[in-house]
Amino acid sequence: MATVLAIETSCDETAVAIVNNRQVMSNIIASQIPVHSQYGGVVPEVASRQHLEIINGAIAQALEQAQLDWREIDGIAATCAPGLVGALLVGLTAAKTLAVVHNKPFLGVHHLEGHIYATYLSEPDLQPAFLSLLVSGGHTSLIYVKDCGEYQTLGETRDDAAGEAFDKVARLLQLGYPGGPVIDRLAKQGNSQAFSLPEGKVSLPHGGYHPYDASFSGLKTAVLRLVQQLEKQEQPVPVADVAASFQDTVARSLTKRAIACAIDHGLNTIAVGGGVAANSALREHLQAAGAQHNLRVLFPPLKLCTDNAAMIGCAAADHLNRGYTSPLTLGVQSRLGLTQVMELYKH
Repeated sequence: MATVLAIETSCDETAVAIVNNRQVMSNIIASQIPVHSQYGGVVPEVASRQHLEIINGAIAQALEQAQLDWREIDGIAATCAPGLVGALLVGLTAAKTLAVVHNKPFLGVHHLEGHIYATYLSEPDLQPAFLSLLVSGGHTSLIYVKDCGEYQTLGETRDDAAGEAFDKVARLLQLGYPGGPVIDRLAKQGNSQAFSLPEGKVSLPHGGYHPYDASFSGLKTAVLRLVQQLEKQEQPVPVADVAASFQDTVARSLTKRAIACAIDHGLNTIAVGGGVAANSALREHLQAAGAQHNLRVLFPPLKLCTDNAAMIGCAAADHLNRGYTSPLTLGVQSRLGLTQVMELYKH
């Protein structure tokens, strides 16, 4: 039963949490959205500076909220890949320093493995094997979860990630940043059947389409052309209808692929993680399709969908319980495949 203090600084949230196995004892998240929204997206240098200013206070807050001192912490973890290099370095350096000062084991955690583990926090009895649908600003993947650290990628996006498509369409519709929450809110006022938009398919070299891979670049371009066409005809752009049609198309595309993948691989549980897991249309479509095919569909609570340190701590605790730690020489990586997770550890 490992108690881990974990740090997550892979992008624009400074997060620190303390987790005892699959129980959250504290979960501090300092969002940088107000800072980056003025630029229309995340500025890496600004994100790193913000992490530096906030990290020490967040660590103290996490300990205070959990009502623990350093003697009760079994290990210290931080996200080390993938993400913005400068931002990752802040969290990793803080974690290594704390590990040395307090003589604790150190663990580097893969960000996407963290998103898989977010579901364990709300479903402590969940056990592999199951299918994980990871949908965020930087990633859209279907992962066969075989065991702790043992993953197989069955499908992924070939261009824009789902969250990235939301941000780009929001920018196109002049809705601001981040795009996901604002499109979700606006879509509730619109007609999702107002416009027919392409789901996007990935062609196979010898004909046909890849059943699990997704493509959102064409969808984004279709929205652009639709807006341009309406403006050319001097018609007002029904922003709520466009947002609803776009969101519904993304949700249907992801649902179709996830359900087919789970059935084809004999998996009866789909666990969804990442920022787009908070999207109401995806939740509705996937829950309904899951019930229709007798599949269990699990979504973490909204606060565990976006980047947080509790999911990082949960993953680290599982590795630590199995006798794994990371060397203090471990560095950060902007890109690292989920199948390479065990390269971060030594037994």
